[in-house]
Formats: sequence, structure tokens, C-alpha cells
Amino acid sequence: MFKRLFTASLVFGTVALGPPALAQTTCMPRDHMVDSLSSKFSESLAGGGLQTEQRLIEIWRSSDSGSFTIIMTRPDGISCVVAAGEYWHDVAAAPAGVSG
Repeated sequence: MFKRLFTASLVFGTVALGPPALAQTTCMPRDHMVDSLSSKFSESLAGGGLQTEQRLIEIWRSSDSGSFTIIMTRPDGISCVVAAGEYWHDVAAAPAGVSG
């Protein structure tokens, strides 16, 4: 009984210490990333801006499938996927002077 309990705790403890699967990010040169988003997912640039002086954030989305990808690009030209998902929807801008 003790051996089974010890073995089970050892196995589950080792698994708990491993890195989460979501911690693995996809990074590549920006031009490769853009080609991949355009060709594989039919996504186009929806918008973006500077998060800091060192990080450009862009949102790519497909109006056909509803998929979207948020990427961050560093000054060295490497882009990394920050988030991706489905069911993207655009929100119409409110007229000036009208709140939410």
C-alpha cells in the first residue's frame, strides 16, 4: 500500500512541476508569420499599435472563418503569437458624443 501511494505521489508531483502546454509560444520572423496567417488562415491585419517602444501588437482576423490571432513583434523582427481564437466579431464605432 505504501509503495503504491509513494509511486502515485511521485508521478503526480513530477507532472505538476512540468511546464504548462500553453507556455510554449510560436515565434518566427514577422514576414514568415504574416505569410502563414494569410495563407493558412486567410487572416488579414485588422489593427495594431505600440504596447511599448519595444513591442508592436497586431490583431489579424479572418472575416470568413472568424478566426483571429494576436501577435507581438520585437525590434529584431521576430513575431510571437500572444493569443488566437475563433468567433471574432467587429463592433461598430459609436457616433461622436454618444457613450457605449
